[in-house]
Amino acid sequence: MGQINVEKNVGGIEGLCVITPAVHGDARGYFMETYNSNDMKEAGLNQVFVQDNQSSSTKGVLRGLHYQKEYPQAKLVRVVSGSVFDVAVDLRQNSESFGKWYGVELSAENKKQFLIPEGFAHGFLVLSEVAEFCYKVTDFWHPGDEGGLAWNDPEIGIKWPQLVGEYQGSPKGDGYHLEDSTPINLSDKDQLWDGISNGFHFN
Repeated sequence: MGQINVEKNVGGIEGLCVITPAVHGDARGYFMETYNSNDMKEAGLNQVFVQDNQSSSTKGVLRGLHYQKEYPQAKLVRVVSGSVFDVAVDLRQNSESFGKWYGVELSAENKKQFLIPEGFAHGFLVLSEVAEFCYKVTDFWHPGDEGGLAWNDPEIGIKWPQLVGEYQGSPKGDGYHLEDSTPINLSDKDQLWDGISNGFHFN
């Protein structure tokens, strides 16, 4: 017990948590618990996770901002190799922080985890040459249930680190790159989402 430190309501957004596990290291390496349901419950976090996912992405890849409409998922995300800037946007219509975003760097070095409740859009930008991204979810994937927000919506105003470029009225990646000239890399669908004013809101 007591193997995690939980910073709750980060950025003033109710429900968002940054979790730092206890790391036990010596000359041989280290050991840590990446998930312990008893520790989570002790911290007042009662999500029940049903699936683990993992993805690999190269530098400059930006995934998001995604959410599930009819079957919303809470997510517990972390990085096991490399580094990403991870972002959540509050889409809960009755929330005092509706439309507000919070971002945190997750890396293999800092070993932080980001707990994102239901009712948020989520995305990340890869800052390292390659990043291995792992996350737990509280519901299974349902075909056709995914929605999204424009990652560069000026109304939300996410400050993506190392990103250079000017908003041209659409979520297309043209003209955007990292400070080292790595071009931004977006999926076709992530260049088509609307901004928050025309998007989906959770009741």
